[in-house]
Amino acid sequence: MAMNKRFRGYLPVVADIETGGFNPSINPILELACVLLTWENNRLRPLTSHRWAVTPFHGSSIDPASLKFTGINPHDPNRRAVPESEAIKTLFKEVRTHMKTTDCHRAILVAHNASFDHQFLMRAADRNNMKRNPFHPFSTIDTASLSAVAYGHTVLREACARAGIEFDVAQAHGALYDAERTAELFCGIVNATPFTFFE
Repeated sequence: MAMNKRFRGYLPVVADIETGGFNPSINPILELACVLLTWENNRLRPLTSHRWAVTPFHGSSIDPASLKFTGINPHDPNRRAVPESEAIKTLFKEVRTHMKTTDCHRAILVAHNASFDHQFLMRAADRNNMKRNPFHPFSTIDTASLSAVAYGHTVLREACARAGIEFDVAQAHGALYDAERTAELFCGIVNATPFTFFE
């Protein structure tokens, strides 16, 4: 079975977004990461990871509490941050390329508490007039919900522990680290779930 058969033509793309608050219209994306997946021998596994430190968009507002939570210093030159438009454009290009490789017609966002990441991603795409957004406009796959069913817990750290996935609290809330743990969690749940393909 191929990836496009397993997910009905959708390409699952795992992502994590660290932000400067909870409002996608006024709070900026500060860090963005994604994990592309591959389907081999009827099993899903992580393939490649990508990460971008992102410059807050002009006119945005950062909630100091969010910086305390993530530990991100948006003014640190060592972040090597890129403009939001560049990060989103590059992400979309990577996803579209992988869609062609897997013969999928649309990407679907996979994230932990996916509605949060999806709102920020869609708003950033609109803000930067991105015309070729590969992601489904409203459907997502939420690993918090899947974890509640599979492991009886919605917190990423605890779900990983119950799934036997190592989780370093010191690295949590870094977009790349959280995206990679979420990808492991998602792949594990998919691979453990019986599936029958229907034409």
